[in-house]
Amino acid sequence: MKFCANISFMFSEASTILERYALAKEAGFKAIESGFPFGCTLEQVKQAKENAGIEQVLINLKTGDTTKGELGVTAVPGKEDEFKENFRTTIDYAKAVQARKVHIMAGKMDTVTPQNWETYENNLKYAVDILRAENLLGLIEPINQYSVPKYFLNNFTKAVEIIKRINSPNLKLMLDVFHLQQISGDLSHAITNLMPYVGHVQIAQVPDRNEPNTPGEVNYEYILRHLAESGYNDWIGLEYKPLGNTKDGLTWIKAYGYSL
Repeated sequence: MKFCANISFMFSEASTILERYALAKEAGFKAIESGFPFGCTLEQVKQAKENAGIEQVLINLKTGDTTKGELGVTAVPGKEDEFKENFRTTIDYAKAVQARKVHIMAGKMDTVTPQNWETYENNLKYAVDILRAENLLGLIEPINQYSVPKYFLNNFTKAVEIIKRINSPNLKLMLDVFHLQQISGDLSHAITNLMPYVGHVQIAQVPDRNEPNTPGEVNYEYILRHLAESGYNDWIGLEYKPLGNTKDGLTWIKAYGYSL
């Protein structure tokens, strides 16, 4: 089992996301993942990653103003050009930091119509063509309605249906156990059934999104074993909010029998 730090959530003791690359390396991580680095140029991000001497596994789609709750326009009719521009920009950043995975966020909306689903799927088809040419993997992630109300993609069954229809090795499922527990529960069977479609895994305790060994609903000692037994052997993103200092909170990794 190998873990990568999500530096958009972890190392908040640093003032900028650029500084978090070095902090992740100092904490012992070999790899990181991140949201889109708003406010940072491509060269700044590339330099921070290279200076830290750390691998970047994944980057999120450029989504718009996150302070206003904008989490992408992939499923928004009439904003196809904005999606394409944001996607192309994200691909440039992904290539610069040599990230092989891109999380394509869907967006939020008050009312969902069939046109939203049609737009979402068409935009994903556009993305898949580029991902194939660049040898990158696109990921779609169902997000629970408690953490992000009105997020468009909030159903694992529908996500898998779309992945099946598009039928491309360059589009897979982001399985965040934090969201899976709050959307459907039944983690053991759900993980087993979803595994053929999974391209990346993330974890955090439920419901407070802290370290896996903090009080909560999920027994991560069991879940991590179950993921391995189900055939998952890729990076697991630690997308949690540390209760205190990030490095001090990493003791659970050794306690669970793993290492960085």
